[in-house]
Order: sequence, then structure tokens, then C-alpha cells
Amino acid sequence: MSTELRHLLIVYTAYVIAAGSPGPSNMRIMGVAMHNGRRAALILAAGVVSGSIFWGAMAAMGVSAALTRYAEALILLKIFGGLYLLYLAFKAGRAALASDAKAAAHAGPNGAALSGADLYRRGLLMHLSNPKSILAWIALVTLGLGPGSSWHTLAAILVGCAVLSVVIFCGYAIIFSTTPMIRLYRRARRWIEGLLAVCFGFAGLRLLLSRA
Repeated sequence: MSTELRHLLIVYTAYVIAAGSPGPSNMRIMGVAMHNGRRAALILAAGVVSGSIFWGAMAAMGVSAALTRYAEALILLKIFGGLYLLYLAFKAGRAALASDAKAAAHAGPNGAALSGADLYRRGLLMHLSNPKSILAWIALVTLGLGPGSSWHTLAAILVGCAVLSVVIFCGYAIIFSTTPMIRLYRRARRWIEGLLAVCFGFAGLRLLLSRA
């Protein structure tokens, strides 16, 4: 096995672990899939995938690497991302406290409270406002590229991780929009929304209070 191929496998493994582990984006996709259905969750996932690909391209061009040299830029991103996550926590908490009838009325006749453009924008904004996504991509690109690496290796990192991003995030949307998962959501709606509120709130406060 060549050195470049070995580096690529390490990068792909690291990306699967980072993107597949529970986080704000995955939790939101899961919640939308169980509440609004597969189409809505896939549109939200498309926004998340777009955000991931954007930061990957920025890391490849060295733009996001420059952010690590300017503390002010990262501080602003953390404040923005933290406040947005706290906003999502508030929304999820309010949904958890709402009655089933009120939640169903808010969802609308087809369970689609938001338009496709709104869902896509929310997924995109969630990923773009997360400084961890930027730093993770910088780490992945640095990990995959050696002194003698060619542009083919960089392209393989971006394309491979983009494909994995689609599989992971859209996979969450598909799995959690199945009938058993929808039934589970209907039975445990308040608990699930409450868990989302806690996760978003914790992630938001952690971003706002973090020093590094």
C-alpha cells in the first residue's frame, strides 16, 4: 500500500468518525426526519453537506487555515455559532413543552412547517457557523497531505469526503424517517425535543464559554 493511499484511508476514517458521531447537525437531521419526514430531512441534510463541502474547499485553498492566525475571526464565529445553537435549543425546548395538538397544528397538514429553502438554509447555516467544522477540515487536509503530495491527493480528499458526507448525513435522514422511527417520535416527541434542547444548549454554551 502506497503512502498516499494510506494517508487517504486515515483521512476517510477520521472524517467518518467526526461526521457520523452525534452532534448538532446530526441531531437536527434526526429530529426533522422523525417530525417532518424524509423529504424535509434530506433537504436539511443537503444544506449540511453543502456547508461541509464549502469548508473543505476553503481548507484546501488555505483560507480557513488563515483563520487560526486571527483570534478575532474565530471568536466572532464562536459567538455567532453559540447564539444560533442556543436559538435552536430554545425552539426545541418550546416544542417539548407544547401539547401534541399544538405541535401537530404548527407542523401543518403535511408535517412541513418550513419551506425547502428554509430547511436548506438552516442546514447550511448550522454547519457554516460551527468553528469545529473549520478546524476539523484543516486537520483533515493537513493529515492527508505530505511534503510530496500532488493535487490529485487533495482532490481525492475533497471528493471522497464529499461522498462520505452525502452518505452519512442523508443516511441519517433516511433511517430516521422510516415508519418505526416516526412512530417512536410520536410516542416520545417531548423527550426527543427535550434531548435536542439539552444538546443544542450544551453545544451553544460550550462554544460561547470556550477559550480556545
